[in-house]
Amino acid sequence: MNANTSSNWNDFNDAEAQQGAFDLIPKGTIVPLRMTIKPGGHDDHSQGWTGGYATQSFDTGAVYLVCEFIVTGGAFAKRKMWSNIGLHSKKGPTWGQMGRSFIRAVLNSSRNVHPQDNTPQAAVARRIDSFTDLDGIEFIARVDVEKDAKGEDRNVVKLAIEPDHKDYAALMGGVPKGSTGGGNSGAPAQAAPTRAAQPSASTAISKPSWAQ
Repeated sequence: MNANTSSNWNDFNDAEAQQGAFDLIPKGTIVPLRMTIKPGGHDDHSQGWTGGYATQSFDTGAVYLVCEFIVTGGAFAKRKMWSNIGLHSKKGPTWGQMGRSFIRAVLNSSRNVHPQDNTPQAAVARRIDSFTDLDGIEFIARVDVEKDAKGEDRNVVKLAIEPDHKDYAALMGGVPKGSTGGGNSGAPAQAAPTRAAQPSASTAISKPSWAQ
């Protein structure tokens, strides 16, 4: 073994100081993200939960998507955050409804669909074939801060930024702000090509209730 290498790994006095890699992203910061899903192996074909993407809690029976968010640009590029998207809770429908609202906003953000657009094109863009369409999707989001299980602050993602937001166009690479109708709604944003960016007409039929 090289003597210098051995020395470097026994004496760390000359190592560079840590550069604050774990400092929190300030609450409210708007960033571009790529979302990936950690498969949990739970399927329920009656709900449309296939591909092993969903996770079920052994303790509560709750079902959710375990998601990792990687910042794709800006001052916080490559930073990672983790959040769960609720699908079902035995306590009631609220958690699942929040999850559906978040996914709707993610699709609007990724596919450049104004939240108030109710055209047929927008309706198609808000449908997915399966959770596979969400695995790797890119969109804009606002960073939040919450306590983890140990009571320490951590960054989470709870709010997707949709085309009606003043910063959407700049962050998505010049997409016309508030673009609706005229064939624009449902089109993928220029700076965010993903597997989910080309909704097919077939997605308009036979969809489970959570994906409508």
